[in-house]
Amino acid sequence: MVAKVKVATAWLDCCAGCHMSFLDLDEALIGLADAIEITASPITDIKEFSPVDVGIIEGAIGNTHDEEVAKELRANCKILMVWGDCACFGGICTMRNLFSKEEVFRRYYLETESTKDGKVPSSEDLPQLLEQVKPVNQVVKVDCYVPGCPPSSKAIHYALTELLEGRIPVLPSEMMRFD
Repeated sequence: MVAKVKVATAWLDCCAGCHMSFLDLDEALIGLADAIEITASPITDIKEFSPVDVGIIEGAIGNTHDEEVAKELRANCKILMVWGDCACFGGICTMRNLFSKEEVFRRYYLETESTKDGKVPSSEDLPQLLEQVKPVNQVVKVDCYVPGCPPSSKAIHYALTELLEGRIPVLPSEMMRFD
């Protein structure tokens, strides 16, 4: 019996659409389940990263917690794959980069039309917002990219299959767009 490839995933500053595309693999998930074991993941709700073969990150780096998660997963995986435009390029999350942190907090907590007696939350338990949202590769080394918003389930399946075959995936151009 061949050992399963251990995989851990995380989603950071994003919408979770990439993990939804993964779940959209439908029947193909059954075949993958014979070859991979998903450890820490929002899907399994296991929070701690243990050493794995493949780490997968969805989402941009927008706060100190995101940075910590990316660094911890990178330290615990042999290959790091990123899914989606937010993880690959910063994506729509980088729209925040047009404004200062102070402007973002003011608008979000004090000036929105539904705000009454607003207050910017402050606690040492809350992660600190970074000055700029960043793609994952500006924080840790990334080995392979699966862009898209979200990437298609076909592209995710291709990338995972390539890894299982011992190859670092490079998506063919026809998979670089959503049909």
